[in-house]
Amino acid sequence: MSSSEMRRLDREIRKATQKLEAVRRGEWWPLNGRERRAMTRALAGGSYRAARGRDLGGAEEQVDTTASAAETRLTAELNALYGERQRLITEQARTKAAKKKSGWW
Repeated sequence: MSSSEMRRLDREIRKATQKLEAVRRGEWWPLNGRERRAMTRALAGGSYRAARGRDLGGAEEQVDTTASAAETRLTAELNALYGERQRLITEQARTKAAKKKSGWW
């Protein structure tokens, strides 16, 4: 319930927001290992087929699907952090109200 916990949560929220914005811009650094491997496979397979003049074979769709999954994961993480932050705020307010209620007046 201390302010250090709140600062930690705010820092994590900022990081998650930056990661989400980066994924929306198409950057790879916020992706986890599984997502990076899927992107690499799709790009390698698509470039191989494109170099031979063939249809990409769903490589573009796989890239879009992987990026969408990463965006969904980061959005869920961000929502969980906001929920935790709200829980801490509510807990602090309850503690403060209990202290005031038990006062002398």
